Amino acid sequence: MARADIGIDLGTANVLVYVDGKGIVLEEPSVVAIEKRTNSVLAVGEEARKMIGRTPGNIVAIRPLRDGVISDYDVTEKMLNYFVNKVVDKKGFGRFFMPRIMVCVPTGVTEVEKRAVEEATRQAGAREVYIIEEPIAAAIGAGVDISKPNGSMVIDIGGGTADIAVISLGGAVVSESIKVGGDRFDEAIVRYMRKQHNLLIGERSAEKIKVEIGTAYKRKEEKSMKISGRNLVTGLPLSITINSSEMLEALDECAEQIVLTTLAVLEKTPPELAADISDAGIIMTGGGSLLYGLNTRIEERTGIKVIVANEPMSCVAKGTGSALGSLDMLETGGTFKRR
Repeated sequence: MARADIGIDLGTANVLVYVDGKGIVLEEPSVVAIEKRTNSVLAVGEEARKMIGRTPGNIVAIRPLRDGVISDYDVTEKMLNYFVNKVVDKKGFGRFFMPRIMVCVPTGVTEVEKRAVEEATRQAGAREVYIIEEPIAAAIGAGVDISKPNGSMVIDIGGGTADIAVISLGGAVVSESIKVGGDRFDEAIVRYMRKQHNLLIGERSAEKIKVEIGTAYKRKEEKSMKISGRNLVTGLPLSITINSSEMLEALDECAEQIVLTTLAVLEKTPPELAADISDAGIIMTGGGSLLYGLNTRIEERTGIKVIVANEPMSCVAKGTGSALGSLDMLETGGTFKRR
């Protein structure tokens, strides 16, 4: 029987699957389209994401994870089952192959929430399930040797949460998780457009604005783009041009929360580890780390260099898969318990 370990970055926005020896084999949005009358799954992943905001009354596009944790258990189980089977079939492991699966969760989730993730993963076909916290997985995926007695600081900004941790000897010494991530950035843009321009836009439009002209630090060159939505006064479609300075204002509160949490973690860090971080710098991972100027803003406020990891969106998935080769070290560091 073929054997391979699987790591799953079960994100609020996207699910990434890493297979031992193969790398990232799947990356799709965490969205499921359900037919309400029969409760049957019509589409999962990218196909379902295209339906958000565009479905008729009998179909609903659901994002079963909110703020990094399961908000709809049954739909999450169906989504995991679909993705695991897709990977197993694509890689030719055979129908009865049951892999070991490591799944990451945000820092500070409850035991009940961890067990919900574990049970959904078992139902999806896992032989053994392990849970790892996101910043630990992100550090491993970014190439940090977390087994050493050196302090490493990671800021992982996903779709639902920002997880900030100081890691040493395989475990988190100090950590914080806040419910600020890509989704909150999008919501902030939607609110700003409604308040400042009386324009209602959808989450996909907000995400496009964030990627193209979003910023957490004043840009050297102003950028602008045209955006369409519904005028809240007339009720008619409307297109306007917005600029990056407006997005700095829209995203300021979210960016500041991440900065303040980073400062709070540093204040709690033991001095020896703080010295290590000062020398090595802070590593940023996750899709949120790609927001223009966020690394510069954190660097300016902390006085410590901030490095955005290579391929930041896949760090957690890579680290989650790689962690299965270091179970003893991670258990010693208190990162997880065997279940």
